[in-house]
Amino acid sequence: MSFRKENKFRLTVSDMKLLKSELISKGMAELYPEREVQSTYMDTREFKMFQDSNEGVLPRKKIRIRTYNNQNKFTQETKISSEEGRYKKSKSLVSDCQDLYNCKSLVDKDYGILIPTILISYSRSYFSFRGLRFTFDNNIEYINLRAQIPWKCRDPECVMEIKTEFNIEDDYISDVIKMATSRFSKYCRGIEMLNV
Repeated sequence: MSFRKENKFRLTVSDMKLLKSELISKGMAELYPEREVQSTYMDTREFKMFQDSNEGVLPRKKIRIRTYNNQNKFTQETKISSEEGRYKKSKSLVSDCQDLYNCKSLVDKDYGILIPTILISYSRSYFSFRGLRFTFDNNIEYINLRAQIPWKCRDPECVMEIKTEFNIEDDYISDVIKMATSRFSKYCRGIEMLNV
């Protein structure tokens, strides 16, 4: 397991376009083509994972089923935040999921039975700049999977994220991006916006 840092920057659509353009002019290079990300987030019936995330409880987890570009290939990802840092575990799913609207419930050793809660989709672009990995997420949409008829809403904001190895100094990151970081959990925002 390798710990990593995730620094998030909350942006309007126009601010994201301006910042991306400015960084490209300074040498930021695209790593991969943009792709569509879709994730079904799992939680207990009582929203224990949401509560732990909102309250900053450590250790905590988020568990999601993810696919890219609407492909029929699904991965279960577990994001773990602990006293030591953050890391992610992934495993391919073969028959547990036909589509992201109909994922089966899961059992987690810490949280118990988890059921599909919200589906989050967005466009993500990937860049590299001064040894750091940048992602830009926009067109973020949330779908309530617990409602009898799934309904959705769109996030008016975007997020830029810098992902680094744990040993990269925060001073170096703030020298590259002279902006304050902010909290931006798509899962928590989706739960709040949908009033799940």
